[in-house]
Amino acid sequence: MADPDASTFRRAVRAIAVDLRPLRESRDFRRLWSGEVISATGQEITIVALFVQIYALTHSPAAVGLVGAVEFVPLLLGTIVGGPLIDRYDRRLLLAVTQTAMAASAAVLLLSALAENPPLWPIYAAAAVAAGVSSVDAPTRSAMTPNLVGKELLPAAINLNFAMWNIAVIIGPAIGGVVVGVAGFAWAYGANLVTYAVAVLLVLSMHPARPQGEQEPPRWLRAVKEGFAYLRGRPVLQSSFTIDIFAMVFGLPEALFPVLAALRFHGGPGAVGALFSSAAVGALVATLTAGWIGRVKHQGLAVIWAVVAWGAAITAFGLASDLWVACVLLAVAGGADSISAVFRSTILQSTVPDELRGRLSSIHFLVVSGGPRLGNLESGVVAQLTTPTIAVVSGGLLCILGALGIALFVPAFRTYHAGDDTRGRKARTDAGGDP
Repeated sequence: MADPDASTFRRAVRAIAVDLRPLRESRDFRRLWSGEVISATGQEITIVALFVQIYALTHSPAAVGLVGAVEFVPLLLGTIVGGPLIDRYDRRLLLAVTQTAMAASAAVLLLSALAENPPLWPIYAAAAVAAGVSSVDAPTRSAMTPNLVGKELLPAAINLNFAMWNIAVIIGPAIGGVVVGVAGFAWAYGANLVTYAVAVLLVLSMHPARPQGEQEPPRWLRAVKEGFAYLRGRPVLQSSFTIDIFAMVFGLPEALFPVLAALRFHGGPGAVGALFSSAAVGALVATLTAGWIGRVKHQGLAVIWAVVAWGAAITAFGLASDLWVACVLLAVAGGADSISAVFRSTILQSTVPDELRGRLSSIHFLVVSGGPRLGNLESGVVAQLTTPTIAVVSGGLLCILGALGIALFVPAFRTYHAGDDTRGRKARTDAGGDP
């Protein structure tokens, strides 16, 4: 006779455990996911090495924050160029091209690390190229996912994508901190090159992934206008972007991690890696216990509370004096951000038609990836003018105020319910949103 307590426990675990069905049921999603785990890990190794190298060369928070400024313009240009491409051409081949271009950027960083006294401009240039290419690479992956797994498994697939990213952000910075501290910058950049080669092979082993529907040759200006025009009159989508801008621009002080590690926590590259990894640890725990996400219907309200929790944790992190306390607070922040990100991505991917999904995914990527770049610039400049503590704490508080402001002034987002369209109305049964 079965133990009723054991059966109850198993049901409780299944209710919250991550849903692995997309990986089991879709061969191409499995390969896409695996390739991204590998290449994203290499990217995170490079980010730690890049920030530590620039701070070692300059001892300036503003110089580290400047990385965000040089990356933002290529991100913007990549969004304009990439969106129409994603909605026109085979997305699998686009991924192979972008991964190869990012490998070339890593090669430039490797050469700079081998130089005895490298100038800063090739380092900034390589970071800019990688950022611009990533603004095509990541939206391409995002746009491919719904067709690989189907609408029913989409929330689970998105959650797995965030789990994958968090695994990379845990492993990558930890490896990067150790490799830089023990072997130097060149080994870190070389490891990234290897990860890109593996990712390209996995992408090429997938089936072709052409967009659905009739496709015309891309007319860039018109195509970009169509993407932004889709946002007009859709306060839910607009607010999902705006609230993330507040969170990322003001609440993500990654540029200050090398500064805080050296001046407050008295550590080296290992401490920098620990700070980078900590938010991802919390995010991974959140995604691995997020089986309940598919049952949440008030998705806008969930995003608001998650962003408030993120801002509160970042504010407390800015006041922490011990490294372990700082890491715990970053883990809490990372968990909250992961929940917010899954809901925001689900709202986007479930309401946008496939023929526009590449362009809207590009706009989404510009927000979620451009925001941290501007945040690095903001935190680096504020820290240079004041102190790192003021830069972090003020950013966390502004993040909270931004989330509460959207809750107050955009009721359509606060009351958004799964099944509504992005104009805040009940969706028709024959479409996932307005056409």
